[in-house]
Amino acid sequence: MANSVVVVPASSRKLEGKVAVITGGASGIGERTARLFVEHGARVVVADIQDEAGARICAELGADNASYVHCDVTNEDDVAAAVDYAVATFGALDVMFNNAGVSAAACYSVRESGKADFERVLAVNLVGPFLGTKHAARVMVPARRGGCIIGTASAAVAVTGGAPYSYTCAKRALVALTENAAAELGRHGIRVNCVSPSWVATPLTLGHLGLDTAAFEQAMEAVTNLRGVGGLQADDVATAVLFLASDDGRYISGHNLFVDGGISVANPFKGMFKD
Repeated sequence: MANSVVVVPASSRKLEGKVAVITGGASGIGERTARLFVEHGARVVVADIQDEAGARICAELGADNASYVHCDVTNEDDVAAAVDYAVATFGALDVMFNNAGVSAAACYSVRESGKADFERVLAVNLVGPFLGTKHAARVMVPARRGGCIIGTASAAVAVTGGAPYSYTCAKRALVALTENAAAELGRHGIRVNCVSPSWVATPLTLGHLGLDTAAFEQAMEAVTNLRGVGGLQADDVATAVLFLASDDGRYISGHNLFVDGGISVANPFKGMFKD
């Protein structure tokens, strides 16, 4: 994948003049979304704890288009500061993409699951999006220019046994958070949605599964019911996020958009619970 900014004709740019904060924007889905948003005319704040990677990406995108801020999404002061930084640097906040996340320990037994891992995953994958939603709303509501808040959930919310307990619980709760926020914030013209990808070929996923890219592609071909398209890529999810963030999704709120090749409607893990 090229790292340079693709020039999209002005007439085709879907986020012209918009300002976005992307948590977890220094790698994986967040990085690809940051690049795509800039291609479509947005100015982006990349919020992450990966300082070197975040600064590099923003340098490649250009100071007029992107800026990096250190942000631990479990720390409310960091999240509030990232939102305030976007407003101070680019003048507004139109899109909040609560994307930062961590994988869980590879344990699928409730008898063996650890409390510390459960709390760690919920802190990043659920508390983080809650704080992002809270502080995005804090600045979006009084600005009276609408806005869009998007979270990264997971196909695990619909696929029983597809992920460890901590990850599944965090992502299912994120869908409820999305729906609650959509119900509250809609009166202010703020749309709240989430995307639910299946397993994406990112360094985080490959490391968690212990697979290289070729083995991952083969594994995904075996479980998805959408054949002949290969494994899900970060660009596929970024495109879905762009759709929800842009006027293409202007009447969509409270929705969980599955980007999963149909796994959620044909669970390949339904027979995995065996002694």
